[in-house]
Amino acid sequence: MGRTYFPPRARPVREPANKSFALRSTILASTAPPVRPHSRAAEFPSWREQLRDAVRDPAELCRLLDLPPELANNVGDFPLLVPQPYLDQMRRGDPDDPLLRQVLPRLEEKEESPPPGFTLDPVGDGAATLEPGVLQKYEGRVLLVVTGACAVHCRYCFRRHYPYASDSAGPRVWDRALQQIADDPSLTEVILSGGDPLSLGDELLAELTHRIAAIPHVRRLRIHTRLPIVIPDRITSALVTWLTGTRLTPIVVLHANHANELSSQVASATARLASAGILLLNQAVLLRGVNDTIRDQRKLSERLLELQTIPYYLHQLDRVTGAAHFEVPVEEGLAIISELRATLPGYAVPRYVQEVAGDPNKRVLA
Repeated sequence: MGRTYFPPRARPVREPANKSFALRSTILASTAPPVRPHSRAAEFPSWREQLRDAVRDPAELCRLLDLPPELANNVGDFPLLVPQPYLDQMRRGDPDDPLLRQVLPRLEEKEESPPPGFTLDPVGDGAATLEPGVLQKYEGRVLLVVTGACAVHCRYCFRRHYPYASDSAGPRVWDRALQQIADDPSLTEVILSGGDPLSLGDELLAELTHRIAAIPHVRRLRIHTRLPIVIPDRITSALVTWLTGTRLTPIVVLHANHANELSSQVASATARLASAGILLLNQAVLLRGVNDTIRDQRKLSERLLELQTIPYYLHQLDRVTGAAHFEVPVEEGLAIISELRATLPGYAVPRYVQEVAGDPNKRVLA
């Protein structure tokens, strides 16, 4: 689809019930530029403006996509957030569009009692916390939850209940977080996660990256992000400069679940990263009604390779409360991977994995 920009919409401001998402709103507000009079630049909004003007009302999303208004559900305290570039890739009038299904709140999320095995912390983030926002689950690697802000709210998010208000490694606690890393010479890789680390500004991220690079035993910097998929304009020259501007080997792990997410604008963004020598990987989640067919998975892998991105992981759903309707039985996932291996070269087949709290590594299913 072509690229479209809708001007900012006036919306009522509501107080989020969940303090974690109240923190996200505060972060987004603090990074958004002031409203300016109409200018030529307004015709081509920056990534910050696109983030600021994202759709936050389910009724408005349904209206923009020509969907029945009864699909607009306000479910619980996990609010809708969809930026315009991502919305542009959805099919109008189709309530089963695979991108829409990832972001539109559904009544299935609001269960009186979740199915057995579904919890608020399905991957054991709490038990893996060393300092606020500093997590270590696997040897040699440490993860920093640098922000609670995202550019899109995925309904299956395994951190939808994460206590960002108290447990994030934001700038105020960087000293403690970085000291924790400096004190452990076994750590060779730092992972920036969240939320989405690229929702922070380039100047702030450049400062953090240079401070990490000053720790002699750290060799690699990994960024886990969905922003290049949902707002491709986030890949700025400033971002490429700080990401490649230290001795650290940069790795960017994208999160695309369906080939329809990978527009020509996303291709341009990945090309900027790849041309700078940045290793690009993709991790997807196997989701009921989104990508749970062999055809969908094959198209995703082939499109990723066109974008110079390696299909890295296909995750079995993390069993977070509110996302049970997305779960695909492992047997179906195994059958999909078996068929992919029969029809694609080995480098095009992702590893089918499951994260199990307390395990020393991802559990490889196939």
